[in-house]
Formats: sequence, structure tokens, C-alpha cells
Amino acid sequence: MLQIKPILAALKRHKAGTVLIALQIALTLAIVCNALFIIRQRTEHLSRPTGLIEDNLLTVANRWVGADDKTTPSLGKTDLDALRRMPGVVDATMTNSYPLRGGGWSTSVNITPDSKKEMAHTTLYFSDDHAVPTMGLKLVAGRNFRPDEVSWVDAKEFRTTPVVIVSKALADKLYPDGSALGKVLYHSGETSPSTIIGIVDRLQVPWTGTWAGTFAENAILVPRLLTGNFGSYLVRTQPGELARMSKAVPALLFKTNRMRVIPEERGVRTFAEVREQAYKSDRGMAILMGVVCAVLLAITAAGIVGLTSFWVGQRRKQIGVRRALGATKHDILSYFLTENLLIGAGGVLLGAAMAVGMNLWLVSHFEMERLSLLYVAVGVIVLLLLGQGAVLAPAMKASRVPPVEATRSV
Repeated sequence: MLQIKPILAALKRHKAGTVLIALQIALTLAIVCNALFIIRQRTEHLSRPTGLIEDNLLTVANRWVGADDKTTPSLGKTDLDALRRMPGVVDATMTNSYPLRGGGWSTSVNITPDSKKEMAHTTLYFSDDHAVPTMGLKLVAGRNFRPDEVSWVDAKEFRTTPVVIVSKALADKLYPDGSALGKVLYHSGETSPSTIIGIVDRLQVPWTGTWAGTFAENAILVPRLLTGNFGSYLVRTQPGELARMSKAVPALLFKTNRMRVIPEERGVRTFAEVREQAYKSDRGMAILMGVVCAVLLAITAAGIVGLTSFWVGQRRKQIGVRRALGATKHDILSYFLTENLLIGAGGVLLGAAMAVGMNLWLVSHFEMERLSLLYVAVGVIVLLLLGQGAVLAPAMKASRVPPVEATRSV
């Protein structure tokens, strides 16, 4: 039966190589565990639903040239009427922003006018009675805006509106003990209440950064369209018409009024393109972390193979002696596998502590989540299996050393 003591004695004679491999395994485990955790977070982040029906949805960024606040309501109304009459268009709306756009209006809200502490942070989407059907939002309670409740307002003069539609996440935040429908909320610094007349199942904020993670689905629709020379059109097309409308919609808008600018870059985008561009950095980070994990695992495996091969070369006469004394090929193979397992066990124990410590540092400096111990446990198993797999080839080579090696000089 294979004894552990001779293996430990042999490892003591090769302290430098043993320590280096153990440290390499530890460092690999610490980095890979945290990298995989970050990949999982990024993957969940980029697949987060917006609440919109994203298929067949087109976005158009529009900027008027030479228009002032008095003329933009008329210009906007003309555009919307023309868009809604287009063959292939289901509905259209105008808004200051939309989910994943990257810029918008944020504020804090409360359920009492005199509260100095915010109950929730949220975004405001300025829209009309066509926003809910155009975006494809699901009303789970209440109703949509009526046309008579919609009006135009200067952004600098906006204070509050008598009625609003909120996301379910925000409704539950403000009124966790019951339905928010029919109840009121107050914008930061305002004394006039807004009555919640509708609740949509989900509506994401325009930002994708980690700073917005605490209020990612807190959103308010207000029945106001902003005056000014800039706005975005959302157009819902009939199935199969999106590609054609990507060209037809800007052509129609220029035909309606040429005194406008639609940027060449990100001016006209399908919502699939909006999502892809919004999460480009997250996708890139996930890919980078995946490459780092693969490279580290490959380097660690190569290090184990190289060190074991070196030891086998050094011990050929010793192995030959053991074979001459009756050790089988299986005994030699088991020796090297056990030796590597002991090194790996020391490395993963140190690596598990390093993984947790690294995560605590990331949590304190970059607002990351706590690392699940499941990742550490899986990482430990993967590194041990990787080590055993890497040492298998040189160990099998060692097991084939013939007994005659014992008679050869070193």
C-alpha cells in the first residue's frame, strides 16, 4: 500500500518546485473563482429584460435645426401623425429617453411631501398615451393615459403631473403593504401629489452602469412631452417590416420637414442594436475574463506537466529500483498522482482563502456582490481534476520505466 510519508519526504527535498506549483494553483483558483463570478454577473446583466417588447421596435434620434420651444410641439405632432399613418407602422410615440439609451432624467420620490429622506430613486419617461402600446408595456393594474391628460412642457418648468404610471418595482417599493393603484407619490422637493393611475409589469431605466443597479426597474411615465430641439421617436412596426422601416422612417421624417438632423451613428437603430451597444462593455468584460480563465488554467496545467516531467527525469534510477524491488506500474502511477494531489490540496486550500479575500477587496472598492462559496467549491474541484489530468501523462511515462534503470549509472 502506498505510504504518504515517503511522498512528503520527497516533496521536502524539492521545496522550491513544490511551493511554486502550490502558489500557482492558489493564485489560479483565486483569480478564476472571482473571474467566473464576474462573468456570471455580466451575463445576467446583459440579459436583463427591459419590460419592452423589443421585437419590431425602431428608435430614431431627432434634433431640430432652427426650432424653438414654441414651434417644437407643432413639429412633433406633425411627425407623429405622419409616422402613425405609415403603412407597416403599428404605433409611434415621442419620448425624452427609453430603456438602455444611456441618458435620461432621474429623481427621487416619496409618498409624503415633507419627507427629507428619499424612499426610492427612479427615472422619468416623458411620453404620451401611445407610449404603452408602442413600447409593448404590460399594464398589470389601472389604465393608460387619456389624450386629454397629455401636454407639452419646457423641461425647466416641469414640476409634477396630476397622474402617472409607474413600474411594479417602484410601486412595491413605495407601497410594500398593498396596491399602489390610486395612491400618490411626490417628486423630490414638490408639494403637489401625483396619483398612480397605472402600473406596468416592468420598465427598466436608461442606464446600464452598476451605479443604477439599486433602482434598475424603478420608472415613472408622465403624460408630458418636452419642448426643445431634441427628442427620440419610438416606432413599432408590423412583423417583418423592421428592416424596411429602418430606411423608410427617416426618409418620411425628412420629407415631412428637412430642418432636422438624424445622426448617422446611432440615429436610427433597431432595439436589438440598442441592446447590443448598451451592453457592449459587459459582453467585452465577460469575454476578457473568460480568456483570462482559460489562459491561467492552461499555464497551471503546463506548469504541473513540466515540473512532474522534470521530476520523472531526475528519478528514473529511483523508479527503476522500486520496479526491481517489485513495484508495479500501477504503484508508480499512484505515487505521482498522490504526490500531485497533495501539492494541489495545499494549493487549493490557500487559493480558497485568497479567493474570498480578493472578493472582499473587490466588494469594498468596486461595489461588487459577495462571492458565493459555491464558486470556490467548484473551483477547488476543477483545479484538483485539472492537476490530476495534467500529471497523468508524465506519471504514465514514469510507470513505464523498466527495472533495468536501477543498474544504470546516473
